Amino acid sequence: MFCDGCGTQINGSATFCSRCGKSFGTTPLMPRQGRIAGHVRLLGILWLAISALRLIPGLFLVAIGNAGGFGAGMPVFLHELLPAIGMVFLFLAGIGIAAGCGLLTHQPWARMLAIIFGAFSLVDIPFGTAIGIYTLWVLLPAESEQEYRTMSQTA
Repeated sequence: MFCDGCGTQINGSATFCSRCGKSFGTTPLMPRQGRIAGHVRLLGILWLAISALRLIPGLFLVAIGNAGGFGAGMPVFLHELLPAIGMVFLFLAGIGIAAGCGLLTHQPWARMLAIIFGAFSLVDIPFGTAIGIYTLWVLLPAESEQEYRTMSQTA
């Protein structure tokens, strides 16, 4: 076999011409980093951060609602309402922590959880809206699903 670039005789198993450096056949290239690879890590960190911010009012409301002497001047219904609102904050923080940890470890279920929770977070102005839009922009397209599935299988 001869190189069609310079005419030098080459070995049949050679991948490059020793004289001119022309490539024969296909050469493995660097794997292409997908569109969502860097975004998934950032999304995981953002979900953990916003969940930590939701923990603070949740713990505060549960503590105030359950405090005997501290909330003595509050109406009676607030002693039941404040812990309930605090529990909602804690529940939302738990879902956000699960989504963030799942995205950081590329769990297969984390993409769908983040999409659903991102859609619900759109009404939480301003931070929930921002992270919700970013989550939907990164994870919702069909090619993102295929890319994330590949990432979760290799993790």
